[in-house]
Amino acid sequence: MINLAVRLQTEFMKKLLFALVFIFGTAFAFGQKYAYIDSDYILGNVPEYKEAKEKLDKLADRWTKEIEERYEVLKQKKENFAREEVLLPAEEKTKRKEEIEKLETEVLELQKMRFGVTGDYFQKRQELIKPIQDRVFDAMQKVASKRNYSFVFDKANQSNLVYADNKLDISDEVLKEMGITGK
Repeated sequence: MINLAVRLQTEFMKKLLFALVFIFGTAFAFGQKYAYIDSDYILGNVPEYKEAKEKLDKLADRWTKEIEERYEVLKQKKENFAREEVLLPAEEKTKRKEEIEKLETEVLELQKMRFGVTGDYFQKRQELIKPIQDRVFDAMQKVASKRNYSFVFDKANQSNLVYADNKLDISDEVLKEMGITGK
């Protein structure tokens, strides 16, 4: 009899807890306002971004070409060494192997210096593009604050946003806040 009373009381508490969570969860969900932006669209309409991206792309192309040229020189040296190795005295073999190893190290260091995590490309990107992204973020924050949005998602950049109603897209408002008219 006591076990039955305890079980009934436990069941009642579970149902009460579920009801409270449902009521407050629903009220919380309906009290939130959502919107989204398309950062690719916004950045595509910012003239400074296009200029910065072109500069960055030119630098990347130049650095890539420089690295590819060094790899080509390295490849030629390796091929020449492979063809001539059997004819070379031991001292010359050692000298050429060391030279090839040194070139490999230099090319890898150059690649790391240009495109590594703290490389020139990353630093130049921070210098040219980050200020523009910060402006977009600040404008988005102002629009979201004015319109009382609790959440603003980004449709671009491989987001998990599966569906978005166009009425909730505030990208043009963000551009307007930045003083730029959209397309």
